[in-house]
Amino acid sequence: MTKKGALVPKTVDEDKKLPSLNINGTQLHVETYGNRNDPLLIVIHGGPGADYRSMLKVQELAKQGFYVVFYDQRGSGLSKRESRGHYEGTDVVQLFIDDLDALINHFHISSRQKIFLLGHSWGAMLATAYINQNPYKISGAILAEPGGLTWKQTEDYLERSNKIKFFSEALNDATFVEQIFAGRSEHEILDYKASFFSTYENAPGNTIGNPSNYPFWRNGAVVFSETIDYADERGFDFTTNLDKFTPPILFLYSEKNKAYGLGWADKVAAPYPNSEIALIKGAGHEMIYFAWDNFYPLAVSYLNQMK
Repeated sequence: MTKKGALVPKTVDEDKKLPSLNINGTQLHVETYGNRNDPLLIVIHGGPGADYRSMLKVQELAKQGFYVVFYDQRGSGLSKRESRGHYEGTDVVQLFIDDLDALINHFHISSRQKIFLLGHSWGAMLATAYINQNPYKISGAILAEPGGLTWKQTEDYLERSNKIKFFSEALNDATFVEQIFAGRSEHEILDYKASFFSTYENAPGNTIGNPSNYPFWRNGAVVFSETIDYADERGFDFTTNLDKFTPPILFLYSEKNKAYGLGWADKVAAPYPNSEIALIKGAGHEMIYFAWDNFYPLAVSYLNQMK
């Protein structure tokens, strides 16, 4: 049981066959689809600490004339693990923004090439954080249920969605056969235990409306806890410069997420000067995976208008 990959999947530094890029001092799991000369579409997954596996259907947008870039964020999914010490004394949220900026700069080949962001959950929050710092660089964005655009908003949403509670229970209350951990690093064990979070979060009757589990590679336990701890101590506000971002955004919320709804969508989207709010029917929070047939037409219509 000490062979790497038996407990959780190997990361890019452990499996050289995985596609990766060295970005901003770390090694990220990265995949691309389409023609590199087409408008860029950067796909930003949720979490923090999750991965893009459940969003892979977005690659179909390459057929619509977009260069689609997926990446697992720092310390997440199949990207290289980073230790707790890596984040100490660091503006963790800014680190995510800087990673995204470096990734965009790597793939952006012309001033005429438009850049679009597609973010889900935490990924939609990160997309907004980036836009807030770079309001003239991005041509448009699709934001699917960002929890909040300030830490206060996010705390409110997390409390109603029970996300933190479920994660804590998954790590602390689940029963494990301890001998399977022999020879494992503490980090790898935490990632394995964190994988049970999905079972808690998506159990029957869950608040966020998911019908079952969805596919993922690895939950990055350390980067999740370090990001939450940083936000709890320092807070954040991704709205301070949004008034300078004039392109319309497409803001999506799901029919079955009891913690969201139109009222919350209106409140979270309000700092954007120009937002179109739309409902994804037949889905909960994981709308891209479970309701792709409803998500896709709205995404294609928006992106084709904007490109």
